[in-house]
Amino acid sequence: MLMLNKTDLDPPSFILNGVPGLEDIHVWISLPFCFMYAVAVVGNCGLLYLVCYEDALHKPMYYFLAMLSLTDLVMCSSTIPKALCIFWFHLKEISFVECLVQMFFIHTFTGMESGVLMLMALDRYVAICYPLRYSTILTNPVIAKAGLSTFLRGVLLIIPFTFLTKHLPYCRGNVIPHTYCDHMSVAKLSCGNIKVNAIYGLMVALLIGGFDILCITISYTMILQAVVSLSSAEARQKAFSTCTAHICAIVFSYSPAFFSFFSHRFGGHTIPPSCHIIMANIYLLLPPTMNPAVYGVKTKQIRDCVLRILSSPKDTKSHSI
Repeated sequence: MLMLNKTDLDPPSFILNGVPGLEDIHVWISLPFCFMYAVAVVGNCGLLYLVCYEDALHKPMYYFLAMLSLTDLVMCSSTIPKALCIFWFHLKEISFVECLVQMFFIHTFTGMESGVLMLMALDRYVAICYPLRYSTILTNPVIAKAGLSTFLRGVLLIIPFTFLTKHLPYCRGNVIPHTYCDHMSVAKLSCGNIKVNAIYGLMVALLIGGFDILCITISYTMILQAVVSLSSAEARQKAFSTCTAHICAIVFSYSPAFFSFFSHRFGGHTIPPSCHIIMANIYLLLPPTMNPAVYGVKTKQIRDCVLRILSSPKDTKSHSI
């Protein structure tokens, strides 16, 4: 029997096929993607600038928001530039190593996004339920350790993805019907046993997403109990308003994720593959696009900082005259 070397079954590169079935309108699909990506980059860079240089925003809530913005930037930048190259220039080839690196960044920072949203829920819980101890509980070292732990959790859980995928034999072609290197999309090109990949992927989803959603649910249950017990209607409204932006961020992040998860498992034969791929991209693009807008509109301190920066040139000009 002819024995093939493992290295002979590793493709030198993959072909990312974009959105199969919609090749004729790739340029039109790229327009909203490009617009949303530009808004995401400008908005999140703006938030990072404000948190870094505005003293009024040097508070735990805004440090967590800066973590979310940085995570969003990496998450969407890992996929959208390559997708636009596919749509505009037909640059579909990606090396095997680049594919593994992209896979690592995508899955690590989607896990990081979920973890930061969980930390922000805990932040709101402490702010509303223990307002007098807020600054002593959420000190800068605690915030740094929480952010680092969330990042390391993602790294340590995602590294096995790359090793499992790297050591698979590939003999079913090298065309990936996607705009980026998703773990299972790559694994399905293998002629080896990918049951371990599928089981481990589900375990990681439950360990990260399931744990974070549980913590968010518990936090908001306790927040709701604390707010309802307040005697003043104005105090209740003020407490709820501090959570509005975060709740919107949770909806924007988890809604596309839930759609992708359940549609793959229960609607795989009724929902066209192109819809799955577009939703997978929206899952990575919608939160980075909407989070800066939501926090900019819903958070008074951020609005005040933006208005002060926008009005300062006019003020300087009027004084010089």
